[in-house]
Amino acid sequence: MAMAEPQGPKKGDKTKVANERRGGGWLSRIAPGVRGAFAKRETPENLWVKCPDTGEMIYRSDLEAALWVTPAGRHMRIGPEARFKYTFDDGVHEVLPTPAVVEDPLHFSDGKSYKDRLAAARKSTGEQDAMAIAFGKVGGVAAVVLVQDFAFMGGSLGMAAGEGFIAAAEAAIARQVPLVAFTAAGGARMQEGALSLMQMARTTLAINAMKDAGLPYVVVLTDPTTGGVTASYAMLGDVHLAEPGALIGFAGPRVIEQTIRETLPPGFQRSEYLVEKGMVDRVTHRKDLPAVLGSILGTLMMGRALKAA
Repeated sequence: MAMAEPQGPKKGDKTKVANERRGGGWLSRIAPGVRGAFAKRETPENLWVKCPDTGEMIYRSDLEAALWVTPAGRHMRIGPEARFKYTFDDGVHEVLPTPAVVEDPLHFSDGKSYKDRLAAARKSTGEQDAMAIAFGKVGGVAAVVLVQDFAFMGGSLGMAAGEGFIAAAEAAIARQVPLVAFTAAGGARMQEGALSLMQMARTTLAINAMKDAGLPYVVVLTDPTTGGVTASYAMLGDVHLAEPGALIGFAGPRVIEQTIRETLPPGFQRSEYLVEKGMVDRVTHRKDLPAVLGSILGTLMMGRALKAA
């Protein structure tokens, strides 16, 4: 008895399968637009952040809720927007403009033009330069807050940063309020040569104007604060606070070791080491900074009022 030969799919079946493949199968026939509702979602590239100390992967929203402090205690670098939000009462503040300056006065190039580097930094940070200024209340005390953004060319001190600092000091004097500066820099901006070094003297004069007006100037040293910034306005405050683990110094540890040919002690140039040596008044966790700053500013302004009376 001959066995029946297996039969392939009929012509109608082939057409049905082809249509399902093109149209998404049975799901697309349930209701118009259903297929699109189940489209694959793109996963953000920055959904997870790696802890620099432990290598632990931290969910970004958890890190933001922790003020960008990792479970290991690393105070990660943050920009002006986050800093203003965490510092001012309820995050309420008024952003003040920073002065415009001549760009690339030396027509500098180190394989890439200075103008191109500025354009790239502005695109990545959304800021015009390394300084951002805002006015609001910190712990109930009105104050001008200046934030130096390390993400903008290493927070380097150039003409724009110098003018920004002076503008912040002038705004504080005009409003008769204290000035708080959050510093973060790798030093002076080499693309501006001696013009960047001149900002050390100019910012010092602005601080003297604050002192002449009897207004407090408080510095919060964040990671890292080095070079000409440390040699000028970062170390001229009435009070110096520092975030935990912040690198603070003029030259870096590697340069110092190579120069003196000695091994530096553990924790050298970190905020905890410097508070022991009297270079920093207090190491303060980021979550405690608003309350501590408010207490300091309130006390200093009270003293000013008593002195005026």
